This record gives sequence, C-alpha cells and structure tokens, in this order.
Amino acid sequence: MELRRRSWVLGALFISLLFCGFGGTGCLGFAVNRRPKNVQVSLRAKWAGTSLLLESGELLAKERKDLFWKLIDLWLEPDKGSDCLTARCCIQKIVDDGRTLLSEPLASVFEFSLTLRSASPRLVLYKQLAEDSLASFFINDQIKLVPITGEKQIPDEIEADYLSTSSTTRSHGRHCCWVDIGSVLLFNTTELLAWIETLSNISLGYLEQPELFEFDHVYLASSIISPVAILYGAIGTECFKDFHIIMAEASKQGKIKYVVRPVLPPGCQAVSSYCSAVGSSDAVNLGGYGVELALKNMEYKAMDDTMIKEGVTLEDPRTEDLSQEVRGFIFSKILERKPELTTEVMAFRDYLLSSTVSDTLEVWELKDLGHQTVQRIVHASDPLQSMQEINQNFPSVVSSLSRMKLNDSIKDEILANQRMVPPGKSLVALNGALINIEDIDLYLLMDLVQQELSFADHFSNLKLPSSAIQKLLSAAPPSESNAIRIDFRSGHVHYLNNLEEDAMYKRWRSNINEILMPVFPGQLRYIRKNLFHAVYVIDPATSCGAETIDMILSLHQSSIPMRFGIILYSSKLVKMIEENGGHLPSSAVQDDKKRTEDVSSLIIRLFLYVKENYDAQLAFQFLDNVNKLWNSGDDFGEENLEAHHVEGAFVDSILSKAKSPPHDTLLKLDKELTYKEEADGSSLFVFKLGLSRLECCLLMNGLVYEANQEASINAMNEELPRIQEQVYYGHINSKTDVLEKFLSENGYRRYNPQILSEGHKKFSSLISSYAGTESILQDVHYLHSYASVDELKQVTHLLAIDITSSAGMKLLHEGINYLMGGSKRARVGMLLYSTVRASSAASLFVKAFDTAVSLFSYKERVLDFLEELCSFYEDQFMTEPLLDYDNFGIFTDRVCELAAKFGLPSDYYNSTFSSFSVDVIDKQMEKVSGFLHGQLGLEYGSSAVITNGRIFILKDGSPFLSDDLSLLESVEYELRIKYIYEIIDQAEWVDVDPDDLTSKFYSDLIMLVSSLLSTRERSSDRAHFEILNAKHSAVNLNTGNSSIHIDAVIDPLSPSGQKLSPLLRILWKCIQPSMRIVLNPVSSLADLPLKSYYRFVVPSLDDFSNVDYSVNGPKAFFSNMPLSKTLTMNLDVPEPWLVEPVVAIHDLDNILLENLGDLRTLQAVFELEALLLTGHCSEKDHDPPRGLQLILGTKRGSHLVDTLVMANLGYWQMKVSPGVWYLQLAPGRSADLYALKDSGDGSPGNRSTKLITINDLRGRLVHLEVAKKRGKEHEELLNASDDQLLEKRKEGQNSWNTNILKWASEMIGSGGLSRKEETRPNHKKTGRQGETINIFSIASGHLYERFLKIMILSVLKNTQRPVKFWFIKNYLSPQFKDVIPHMAQEYGFQYELITYKWPTWLHKQKEKQRIIWAYKILFLDVIFPLSLRKVIFVDADQIVRADMGDLYDMDLKGRALAYTPFCDNNKEMDGYRFWRQGFWRDHLQGKPYHISALYVVDLMKFRQTAAGDTLRVYYETLSKDPNSLSNLDQDLPNYAQHTVPIFSLPQEWLWCESWCGNATKAKAKTIDLCNNPMTKEPKLQGARRIVPEWVDLDAEARQLTARILGEEVDSNEPVTSTSPLPDGPQNNHKKDEL
Repeated sequence: MELRRRSWVLGALFISLLFCGFGGTGCLGFAVNRRPKNVQVSLRAKWAGTSLLLESGELLAKERKDLFWKLIDLWLEPDKGSDCLTARCCIQKIVDDGRTLLSEPLASVFEFSLTLRSASPRLVLYKQLAEDSLASFFINDQIKLVPITGEKQIPDEIEADYLSTSSTTRSHGRHCCWVDIGSVLLFNTTELLAWIETLSNISLGYLEQPELFEFDHVYLASSIISPVAILYGAIGTECFKDFHIIMAEASKQGKIKYVVRPVLPPGCQAVSSYCSAVGSSDAVNLGGYGVELALKNMEYKAMDDTMIKEGVTLEDPRTEDLSQEVRGFIFSKILERKPELTTEVMAFRDYLLSSTVSDTLEVWELKDLGHQTVQRIVHASDPLQSMQEINQNFPSVVSSLSRMKLNDSIKDEILANQRMVPPGKSLVALNGALINIEDIDLYLLMDLVQQELSFADHFSNLKLPSSAIQKLLSAAPPSESNAIRIDFRSGHVHYLNNLEEDAMYKRWRSNINEILMPVFPGQLRYIRKNLFHAVYVIDPATSCGAETIDMILSLHQSSIPMRFGIILYSSKLVKMIEENGGHLPSSAVQDDKKRTEDVSSLIIRLFLYVKENYDAQLAFQFLDNVNKLWNSGDDFGEENLEAHHVEGAFVDSILSKAKSPPHDTLLKLDKELTYKEEADGSSLFVFKLGLSRLECCLLMNGLVYEANQEASINAMNEELPRIQEQVYYGHINSKTDVLEKFLSENGYRRYNPQILSEGHKKFSSLISSYAGTESILQDVHYLHSYASVDELKQVTHLLAIDITSSAGMKLLHEGINYLMGGSKRARVGMLLYSTVRASSAASLFVKAFDTAVSLFSYKERVLDFLEELCSFYEDQFMTEPLLDYDNFGIFTDRVCELAAKFGLPSDYYNSTFSSFSVDVIDKQMEKVSGFLHGQLGLEYGSSAVITNGRIFILKDGSPFLSDDLSLLESVEYELRIKYIYEIIDQAEWVDVDPDDLTSKFYSDLIMLVSSLLSTRERSSDRAHFEILNAKHSAVNLNTGNSSIHIDAVIDPLSPSGQKLSPLLRILWKCIQPSMRIVLNPVSSLADLPLKSYYRFVVPSLDDFSNVDYSVNGPKAFFSNMPLSKTLTMNLDVPEPWLVEPVVAIHDLDNILLENLGDLRTLQAVFELEALLLTGHCSEKDHDPPRGLQLILGTKRGSHLVDTLVMANLGYWQMKVSPGVWYLQLAPGRSADLYALKDSGDGSPGNRSTKLITINDLRGRLVHLEVAKKRGKEHEELLNASDDQLLEKRKEGQNSWNTNILKWASEMIGSGGLSRKEETRPNHKKTGRQGETINIFSIASGHLYERFLKIMILSVLKNTQRPVKFWFIKNYLSPQFKDVIPHMAQEYGFQYELITYKWPTWLHKQKEKQRIIWAYKILFLDVIFPLSLRKVIFVDADQIVRADMGDLYDMDLKGRALAYTPFCDNNKEMDGYRFWRQGFWRDHLQGKPYHISALYVVDLMKFRQTAAGDTLRVYYETLSKDPNSLSNLDQDLPNYAQHTVPIFSLPQEWLWCESWCGNATKAKAKTIDLCNNPMTKEPKLQGARRIVPEWVDLDAEARQLTARILGEEVDSNEPVTSTSPLPDGPQNNHKKDEL
C-alpha cells in the first residue's frame, strides 16, 4: 500500500513538472515572480559579551560549589585549549570537561544551559562588583599604588578626573587581575605576599573587610574567621594562575578567606588563553523565547505607503529547510533522486507553498479539526515534532488536516476525557507538581529539571534504589495549610455555656446535617451541638482580659452559636516561672516577692471558689463585676487593678446567694490560700502551652486568633467549611465530640509562632556537608532517650551551642531535658563551638561532654551525668579564662566523681584528661564553627536548632524550652518527614550490604533526604492525570528508570500548545524523560483556533562557528511565509524580559512580504533592554500601603529607579540590569511614616535597605513587608497636604527624578547611550517660555509613527510654551527612535521613552491592538515619574489646531480625568451610537459617553484617589468577559465614571468627521482621524481629504526624516484610492486602532 502511495505521489509530481515544462513558462514564471519569502528574528542582550568558559564555571557551581574549583584546576594553565582554533572546538572542550565532572543527564543539562547563555547575567553582576571595587580606589596611571599599611588619600582633582572617564577608557593600570582586601587593591603577587605576611601581626577586628554575598565563590579550605581577600580575574590568564596558587595555599593554611569573582576586563581578551575569551567579543544572542507572525485583520487599511528606500544588511539568513513536508512532498528526498531537475522541482515547491495558506474554513470543515489534529500527531513517527510542526505552521497545514478521515476511537476517547477536564484546557506537571502554564519559560523549566536531576543524583549517591528515588521525587508532602491546633484540653478550661445541655438552646435543631443547608450571607447556623469552642486565654487583671470578658458575655447574651470558655493566668507568676527555669517558684520565693500583691492570682482563686460553690454563670459575672468596679473610675486602663476592686466585686457577686458573710469567706480564703495550687497550675499550664507571650488570644477549636469580636466571628466562619467537609464525608456525626476529634488528630501541646508560622522558614540541605571529605556531620555523635539508642530515629535535632554564652548553655540544658522526657523518634546532636578563643576550661568541658556522647551514650544515666556536668561547668568555670593546676584538678576530679555517680567509667576519664590537648579541641570547634557560619549562614554567637535541615534561630529574650523541641519534632515529622520515612522504610535495597542497613544509616538517610527536599522550589498544586484515558489520544514516551516524569494535558491548537510543544521536545532531546501527554483539543470550533505562525528559538552547538572564534547565537527562522497576507510580529518572551526592536527596516506591525522585491528574507533584531524586578508590599493587619514610594540604587547611586506601590495586591515593579541593588523607601513621607519590616521597630537608627541580587534571566519577585513607625500609626500616607507639596515642585528641582536614570541606563547598556536619555533644548534659543506642557502618546507601526510626527509638529506650531512628549517605547520602531532625538533638537522639545510591563496577576489581552489600548489607561499612576503632576494624552493620528497650554491649564474641578464627550450632530451615524441604547444607556444614567482620543490626567489627584487601582479592579472584572470592553481604553473610563468621575471638556477640543459633521469643524481645536465604520475609508486617504494642513505637515515631517536617515524623498508618492462599500450598523462598536 505504501509503495503504491509513493508511486502515485511521484507520478503526480512529474505530471506537474511536465505540465510546467511543456505548458510554456507559466508555472515557472509564476513561481519566479512569487518566490516564497522568509522572516528571520534574533534577540540579543543589552550587555557586552561574556566568556563562555567563565559561564561554565557558574553553571557548575550552581550544581555543586566544589565543581567550580575543579574547573579552575582543569583550566588553570593558560595554554589549555591551544589546539582549538574555533569557537565550536572550544565549546566542545568545555562541555567535555563538564561531562567529566557531572553524571548523565546532568551533563546534558549543563551543555544545553551553556548554549542557552543562562549564566551570562551572573558575569555581568561580577563585572558591576569589579567596577565598584576599582571605583572605590580611583586607581590610574598617575597614582602610585597605596602602601599596604597606608590609607586612601586621593587628590580631589584626580578623583574627579577618574570619575569623568568611562570604564572602557580607564586603564586601572591595565591589569587583568587584582585582589581586593577591603582597604586597598593589590595588583601583583609581590604586594599580595607582603600583605599575607603582615596578617599575623594584625587583629582581624582592625581590618576593613570587603562585603561578601551568598553567590560568592569561597575557597572550600578557607577559614571562616580569616581576613577576606577577593580575586577579580579570569581563568586562562597568567595573572589569575599566579594569584590563585598563592591564595589557595594561604587559604589552606588558615591565613585568608579566599574568594574568586570571575571577571574578564575589557582589553584582556588578548592576554587570555585560546578558549577563555570565546563569547566575550560577540553580542550575547539569547534563546528561550517565541516569535509569532499573526495574520492581521485588515478591515481598516492601516499601512504606510512610503516605500523602503535602503536596507540594513545583516548576516546571511539560514537556508531553507527542504526536509519539511509540503502538501505530502519531502523535497530533500526528491532532489537526492533527481538532482538534474533542481530548478523545476524548486519551482514546483514554490508554487505549492504559495497556495497552501488558509485563514478561513467552512463550518463543516472546522467540525472535527481538533480531533483530526490529534490523530495526525499520535500516528506520527515523532509525535512531538509533528505537534510542533502543526501548531507552528497551522495556517499552511490546516487544509490538509481538515481532509483527514477521522478514527472514531480517538474522538470517543477525547470526549470521554473531556467529562473530567474542560475542552481546550492545558496542564503540565513535572514529577507530579503542576507548573503554571502562564509563567513557564525555558529558563524556569531548565532550572526545575536541573533541580530534580540534582536531587536524583544526590539520592543515588546515598545508595537509594531508583524506585525509591522516583517515589521521593513524585510524592506530595502534606500541605502546610492543614490547620495546626493547640491542644488545650485540661481541667484549667472554664466554660460559660454548653449548647448541648443548656436550657436556652433547647429550641435549636440538633441535626448536624443542618450545617450543610444553604443560608443567606452572614446568617448564622443555630445547631444544638458544641461545634465551635471559643476558649480565650487571658490575664483577668489586664485591660485586654477585662475587654475580653465583656465581649464574651455580650456574645453569649446574643445567642452566638459558640461554646465560650476561658483559661486564666497571672502574668507576674508566668514571669517568675520563666525566671525559675520553667518551674513554679517555691512558697518562700513567692512570699519574698510579696505574692499577695499578685491581683491576677487573687482573681483566679476567687473565680475558682465561685464556680465550685455556685456556678459558672456567677463566676463569669464576678469577672464582669471586677471590670465594672475598675471601670467605675475615670482612669480605667491607666490605674492598675487593685485588690480592693476584686474583693468588692466578689462581695457584690455572691452577696445575694451566700450563706455566710462574704467578707468572712474572703478572710478564710486569704488565710488558707485555698485554690492556690489550682490557680498556680493554671498559670503554669498557660506557660507550658506558650500562650502567655500573646497576652490575650482566642483558641477556636484550638486554632489561634486574636481575642476580639471581629476575630471571633471570622474564626467561626473560617472553621465552618472545615466542619462542613467533615460532616459531608461522614467523619462527623451527631455523636462526635468535635473538639476531641480535631485536637486528637492535629493538636499540639505547645504554641510557638516561630515554629508554627508558614512563612519565614529557613531550610538548608545537609547533603553537601555530609558528603565532604572532612564532613562535620559524619563526626557527630548523637544522644538518645533512655533505651532507644539502637532504634531508628526519623527526626534529628542538631543544636548549635556557644559554650561561652548563657543562652547557649540554656539551650544545652533544654536539649538534655527534652531527651529525658522520653522522645522515641528523635535524636539530638550537640554542635559545640565558641565565638571567642576557647578557654582551657571550655575545652576541657567539650572533651568531657564529647567523651560521654561518643562512647557512653548507651549508658542508662548518661543524660543525668551530662546535665550535672553542664551545671557544674556553667556555675564555676564558664567565665574562667584559664585553668591553673589546682583548678584543673578540681575540674577533673569533679567530672570523675560525676562519672562514678552515674555509672560511667571514671578511670577512662582520668586517662583521657591526662592526654588532653587544647589545640585539638580548638580545631574541632573551629571546624564546627565553619559548618555553622560558613555553610549554614548562622551569625556568630547565635544559638540555633537544625531539625532535618530546618534552621530555627533562637531570638534573644525569647524562651526556648524542651517543650519547643517536642513541638518542633511533632510539626516537622508530620509535615516533612513522615512521608519520606515511609518511602525509605519500604525501599527494596539493591547492591547494599545488609550489615550496613543500621538504625544510624536509616536515621542519617532520612535526615539528609528530608533536608534536601525541604529546599525544593516547586508548586504544591497537583492534578490527578491518572484518571484520564491515554490509549488512543495521548503520546506516551517511556524511558525506563528516568527520574523525570512529565504529565501533560495539551490543546495542540492553542497558543499554550504552540509554546509547550517545543518545550517538551527540548526536554525529550536533552534528557529523555518519561512523558504522558493527553491531547485535549476543543471539540466544536466556530473559527480557526490559530491564525499565526510561531517559532520557538532554541540554541545549539551549531551557533558556534567552526571557522573562527565567533559566536552567532540562535535565531527564529520562518521559511516560505505567505506573500499576500499581512502579518504582524509579536515576541513571546519570558515574563521578566523587557525587549524592544533595534534593527528592523520594515514595518513589523504590517509585514507584507510581496513588497520585499528581490529581498528573500525580512530580518529583525530585538534587544533585551532590561529585566523586571517585581514585588508585593504588605503591612500586617492592614491593606497594602498604596502610594508608598520605593527607590532602587547601587552603592554608587542610591536612587536610580523609582516606583510606587499599587493597592492591587501591593504590587510594584522596576526595571533593572544584572547586578547587586539596594531597595529602600523614598525620602519624604514614605520614609517618614514607614520602615522596612526587617529594620525592627522602625527607629531611625535602623538599617532601612533591602539587598536585591539579579544574577539570572528570570528577574526577581520580592515580598516586602513594611510597618508604621512608632507614633505614626494613625497618619495617612496620602492626604490633602500632598497636593500643596507637589504643586511647589518645579521641573528640575526634584533631585530624585531629574537625570536619575542616566547612570542606570549605562549600567543596563554596558556604557552605551540609552534612548531614555532626554534631549533638553535651550528654550531661550527657541523662544519657548512658561510651564512645560506634558503630552503622552503611543504608536505602533510605520503609519502611526508617521502620524505621530505630524501630531508633534501640529502641537509645536500652535504654542510658545515648552513641550515634553512621553512615548510608550514598547512598540516604537528603531527608525523612529533614531529620528526622534534629532527632531527634538531641531524643533526644541523634550521627550522621554517610558514603559511598564504588564503585571502577571492582571488579566492579559491577547491581541496586540488591545494591549496598546490598555497601556493608554491602566498604568497612568505608575508609568510616569512620581514628580510629574499632569499629562495630556493625544492620539497619534490627531492634528492640533490650538494652544495645548490652554487645555493643560484648565481647571478640572477636582476630577482626576477630563475627556471630550462624543459629538452627536452627524445624524448619518446615529445607528452606530451604541451608548444611546441598551446596556450603555442604562449604565450611564444620563452621563455622557466620552471619546478617548484626547484626555487630560491630573496625576496627583489620580494617585491620591487611587484611581488607577480602581480602574484596574474594574478592568479585571470586565475583561474576562470577551463581550465586554470592545473599545478597552474608551469603555473602561466611561464605565467607571460613577466611581472615577470625569470632567467633560468643551466639545471643540475634539472634532472627528465620523461623529461630528462639518458644521462644527471650523471651531475644532483638534481633529482626530477616527475610523469611519460606515465607509471604512483608509487612513491616509481620509487624512488628505479632511485636514488641509495635513499634507504640508506630512511633507515637512518626511523631509526631516529623510534628511536624518540620509534618504531621498519620493515626491510622486502614491495615493491610495480604495473605498470599501458602506457597511451596516451591525459592527458599530468598533473604533480607531489607536
């Protein structure tokens, strides 16, 4: 059958060729005249090239820190790679070396990441730090190197001269390497050796240390406490080799802390090795993005008719890919067989290509198109390639797809799956974790894959079997959202009511299922069952406690369906308990402290008496009476509650019911201290629970909340759905004790917000520390609870203890007490160190302690021995600097006595002490210190608990008890460790000696695996892909034991399918994961699902020259594109990228390839202008601080970029380049009222900057917390006084916003001139005077840029005031950006190019035109500098006939926006005035509908009233409906004008022929070239006809442009005369493109 088909195809081909050959030149001539055209696109980074060898070091360091140093060893000799004369050879050699250091498939990921250039930003960051290092010392040829012991003394004139030179012209001594030691730069090894020699005579405290960062490469043998020396240089240079050898040796000797920052300074390529400079001289061409060529709707002709006169010659485009199938033919195969017919075969191919494009199909052809596509894909030999070819060339293949005969089994399976997943829905999961389709990009995907492969590699090194590895990587840890409850069950809880027994609730229904019944919003469910236990923990003698009692009684009287209870405690007694080591003080101590003055304890005792002898109701009434008596004076809340208040309330409460005089009862209770034990026990209970630190709190079924009425109601509402879920599934019924169930399942007997908080947890992997050659973790010996030494321990606590501090010794005591309490699933390792040089007593203590732990941990009473040893050392020797002979004897004798007392061999201790060495112990503690402070990042002197990788740092003054260790054990076991233990416990071990499977092996394994998995960055969301059928409509690719598994549901005919198919294909080619891809097309299509071509740019080794050392980079190549279809180009880049075109001679908005002439390939080059720094700013218990101003800078400039915080999610964004940045609050009201949360209490002396590191291509998302400063809590950030303040700001006077971006643009552009620089004309020369008029506009495509120049001229010719134009730069062509500076200089105006990236959380528009409309209205509050007070938007196709200063100065009557209403005097258009009928008529309620072609924005009022936030909320709500916001920029402000009022401008300010008619044209101050929905007249034709002066203005603008670009103006410009037939009013809700 296949042979017959081939014969038919070849026959058809040759018949066609014969027809073309014998039929004259028709076919061939047609093909020659309409030869297919191509499009090629590339994208480069704005920064200069970076060395690929240095990039490889960064990629290896990302995998393991030691690999960076191994690469240095491999490439240390400068002649390495001398046999390579091409970039291809060099990159292959680098990859081969990487493969020797990495296992597969990590080596493949390394190779791909290297070609992807993903580490290039890290080298740009190092370059910034290198420039900062040099700039700190002002080194140049005129200055002699500063002596090592000298100070920096630079003459002012030389400093100024240095600063005035650029980084490329400064020679810095023409050195390619230098060492920064903080106080001076060392440029040769002689100086370095001299400095190292002086270190033994200098105290570290007197040295100025350079700042280090987390990303720095610290030599592995470096001492944590040695002076820092940073080497700036590049592998492959002779100077780097010389410095490295000396510094590595000094580091091994403990003399320095050696750090490398890889930098290849400009000009040093010539002295570097053969391969080390590859990549540094070429532009960094990036991959990992998509390019779309969309078929454009040309209902209105919007193309410029100016011909392209000259082009820019770029590098040769790629050749056409003849292996792609065209209408069933693979022409590469045909040409192999018939090379002599090359001309005819290619002509036939061109003919087929010119007739394959289709952007419409009949309805019946669309019916099964999605199912037919699935069939084509699953039956292909390479399904991933087939899917990619289909959705990336869909307009060309849709016709052949629609003619396929459909297999019913495929259709049936798709429809069956769509009962469980919506049609067209796309999902992707990596090892079970869902990936956000909207956010995914190649860089993020490769990071996720690299992380998973790295984990698998580590697990494999730990000897875990592959089946267990797969389970660990795909298992879902328990969700942290599960409510963590405090188990408060005890006799110390006193309930006020009982819903199940009290008479007042007897009329309520008792059926628990009533809770599932729907009710009106806010309505409570009255069920006679104790479902909500509201227990308040209070000190009754505080104002908080008094208010809580009053609230409880009020809620109870209001019949709120809660069971109310209280736990009472005394704050004074709790403090005494804390001081007494967690125990109740003795009676003598209490008497000494005048125990009788403790009013809280008195209240508790009297409360207990009333409750026991009367009832709970009266007891609560007694507490209320106390409050009333206290409140009876005028000084409530100021005067302390006193005993006479309490006694008076007691008498009042029981007087009517007492059998004996209440005063006698009081005396008796006071004398006997009746109920004292129970009252003290209540306070001790609260202390043990850890709730006393909250002062007052609510436990709602054990969940902790604040103790106020709003929080109480909210707590009940939040608990309701949890109970409803349990009732629905039958886990709770009418007989269930809800409190007992919840607290027994998920209750903890301790509350510590630091432990239980979901945020701010710090984790660190312990695997690298364990696997090292000198691993501290392998030397750790563990303590266990009695009789459990040989048992497996799932939880490992490592206690970091400074033995010279009281806090450290306190933690040591608690750790021992914790084990004495009998933990059966945890072990404790003590990491003892000293922040100062340890005394001989401390060293002796460490020796005695370690001996007991390492040799005698199995002894029954070893914990008792250690406890007394600690107490002995702490009491007598902790502060002793040295031990003399007598004290040494006292210490050793006492240790031996304790050993004998608790059953340890005292003789062994005697022999141990006789050979004791302080130096050995010092080295051991230094090793521990290096692990804690170097690898885990702890601060010196801090005490910490590391639990299976979770680092819990103890805060000063915050008690940490053995109960907290128990809580930490329980929480971490349930949330992170239990599921890991279960997987490891069930593992089937292969190639492991059974004798090695000890309890310690298992315990270590669980500790290491759980610590590594805790550092995992991935989503917790999951989907059940296994329920979908995958027999007929899915792609299954299985590769056995792969540690990566991809589950996906994809609509192949969707934009997400266009993006995902190449990503999945890249993964398949790179690492061969197992995949299960269920195809999910939309079953019933009404229109073509894709109307675009798409290419995803993927790098490869082919991008590296095999001729010389050049690196070309990847490109998107569209071959054989349709000639007569108008295309528009869009880039699909990763979310953090801001890109712009820099080379494009053709209009990328309106690509018509048949106009290219002889040119075969249209080429465009884009540039990555900046990366995005985004964040969310929050204030605890408040809405986001809208209007808060943030500034960003570097060490050399504190304010380079600014922005403000939106009310919408507290969102903010800034443009940045790779580097180290510092974020802070802007000076002024923001910094006066607020402080960053990290700065503690917000006092002025605290540090108020946040370090931001941009070291990759993924930008950064920052969560920023702020808090009001003390005394400023009730002040508003935005208030009326701001208006007057900003009114006084004149242009140029605000130091923040004037010229602040010049230096930043140089940073982003590596010294190049940024287009954002403003042209500042001399207004005296141009004669312009007065306040500057600010005008904002947007244009896309050559035609609208042509209109924009005309609009600029019309504005300037009608005013004598200075004018500044603001343009959205995203869509401007390179030509316009080249012309506008010259135009500004010639006509005397200012301009600025601005941009704002669309936020990820805001609903995105898909069409380019609608995105442009959105930019006109959605970001007005954040897109302009904060100093700009007013701006006028003017459409690009508008002609101004009046002085815009009159409009700029107009009083807007307090409104933030001013628009012109639509005209109504052109009666011919009445059928198109949609706002007069239906929805709009009802919504406007008599208000006018305004046109958006011209409007004024009072930015101060706009920001003050949060109008931008309001508009974005309306937009988010409306835009999800495809039938809403047809004219986005116009409909949105008109819809919102009831909330954001609009000032209606006089009608003459905007005239448009379509709506206004000719009667009012003479008075028009501006004329807009609105599209006419009736005639659809082309823009250019309408402009010449409607506006007489337009032709002259156009000629003037074109002549200027031609002169600037060096072109000739064609005087015989063609005039378009196309006049489409009138259309009816059915499409009337359509307006101008811009």
